[in-house]
Amino acid sequence: MSSLLRGVNLYLIGMMGAGKTTVGRLLAKHLGYGFVDTDDVIAKAAGKSINQLFAQEGEAEFRQLESDILAQVCAYTKLTIATGGGIILRQENWGYLHHGLIVWLDVPIELLYSRLIEDTTRPLLQDVDPKGKLRSLLEQRTPLYSQADLRITVQEGETPEEIAKRVLEAIPSILKTPT
Repeated sequence: MSSLLRGVNLYLIGMMGAGKTTVGRLLAKHLGYGFVDTDDVIAKAAGKSINQLFAQEGEAEFRQLESDILAQVCAYTKLTIATGGGIILRQENWGYLHHGLIVWLDVPIELLYSRLIEDTTRPLLQDVDPKGKLRSLLEQRTPLYSQADLRITVQEGETPEEIAKRVLEAIPSILKTPT
């Protein structure tokens, strides 16, 4: 598979709680790729958690940092990259994402909600109705997510290993074979 990809990066997009980090690590292992979680890199670069960044600097500053990190990451090859759920909101980020193969992990609202109900690290879910907020975010972002090269619809009860396997099986269908 990695010979088919010829070093092209794999970018995982989707809502918070979609499993981008977990599935991304598995894909990287299968492909012999490195793994990067843009949120982890942002937190390290800023010396603050994502929650602290949102609270102290605001979402606009966070999104700018996110774009800066993505610009740096896309200069490398042989990476599987888990992105933040809102990375698709800025047009400039699509220019970076299109350097690689974009995989949308599409997870139903009920499943996202059950995964995130106890998670206090999500700034966009603070002090709101989490299910309603997830629904409105997904409605807003679906037209953007749907620009991905590959859409993997995640089913209830599916393991990260099964999802990673589905991604790997689907990749050849969207790659242009060299002539």
